[in-house]
Amino acid sequence: MGLTSKKVLLLAVLVAVALFVLTVWLWPRLAKGNWRAVLGRVGLLLATQLSLFAVIGLSANNSFGFYASWADLFGQEQEPGVVTNYQTGPNGTKLQMLGTERVSVRNGARPAVGGRIDKVVIQGEHSRIASPAFVYLPPQYFQKEYAHKKFPAALVLTGYPGTAQALYKKLHFPQTQHALLKKHKMQPTVLVMMRPTVAPPRDTECMDIPRGPQTETFFTKDLRADIADHYRIGREAKSWGVIGDSTGGYCALKMTMRHPDAYSSAVALSGAYKAPLDATTGDLFGGNPQLQRENNLLWRQQHLPAPEVNLLVTSSKQGEGNYHQTLRFIQQTKSPSRVSSIILDSGGHNFNTWRREIPAALEWLGNHLKA
Repeated sequence: MGLTSKKVLLLAVLVAVALFVLTVWLWPRLAKGNWRAVLGRVGLLLATQLSLFAVIGLSANNSFGFYASWADLFGQEQEPGVVTNYQTGPNGTKLQMLGTERVSVRNGARPAVGGRIDKVVIQGEHSRIASPAFVYLPPQYFQKEYAHKKFPAALVLTGYPGTAQALYKKLHFPQTQHALLKKHKMQPTVLVMMRPTVAPPRDTECMDIPRGPQTETFFTKDLRADIADHYRIGREAKSWGVIGDSTGGYCALKMTMRHPDAYSSAVALSGAYKAPLDATTGDLFGGNPQLQRENNLLWRQQHLPAPEVNLLVTSSKQGEGNYHQTLRFIQQTKSPSRVSSIILDSGGHNFNTWRREIPAALEWLGNHLKA
């Protein structure tokens, strides 16, 4: 049974209830003062507490999509799957097709009505990184009147560690775009849904790490070329945007500000403005203080020329730790950069908050891209 299986959660609940009942039933028998009774009481309390923590942890993981599998939880790398088909682009890059999924909307089984989600593996020609992704093709992609039209695209990133499936199963990016398209509030846009952890289990913060994974090159060069070789997507920066939450939001802002020739627009949902340094990141900068400063977005605004890009940042007055830095980022944005914001009165660093922001953010992003 998988980590996110409802059967696993139900089993954990049943074990917790059984241990609670067993504790109540056996407690009178373990009320004696000898060492065996004391150990029995300690053992029952410990087992009951652990079972409750397991239920809470599994419930939180199912809601927020922190880990997709047991191997993911324990930091073990997983093979992306068995390749069922290959497509070679004109520039020699390869995109591996692993299968397709329907979109959970009405009549979603018909691509021309609900669109389609392709599961692919993107091969990094320059970065030497291969990573899975879920590509959402909107209904218009399959309609006759759009048969020769190119589409804009948005890279959609989770936080760390995150799971790409959470982007359409929990945050509902394809379903949100589907609803916006029906209301004519945005143009049809291809969504490339991924997590920023392309070199698991390391949190690279979307950087080209000295003597380490070249994540920034993967996202700004390899991904765009590989996807555009296979799908009808514009190749210029004006056709590409990035939207992400948490770590993904920091990546979105940073890659757009550092590479305006790759991405023209970015949305950061509760994003940070500099990379953390902890056990999950390791040494990101190779002891280079200048590289560290260049990846601090507030420092970039003060000391480097502003790129001609569109930026949208979000936060909450209560519940978000990035609120004051977000205000500072807005105030420091200089022309020709353009900045917009979504500021909620209250909202935590979680899926519920981001679901409130995604409709307006996706509409904003889709209408800033041009194929």
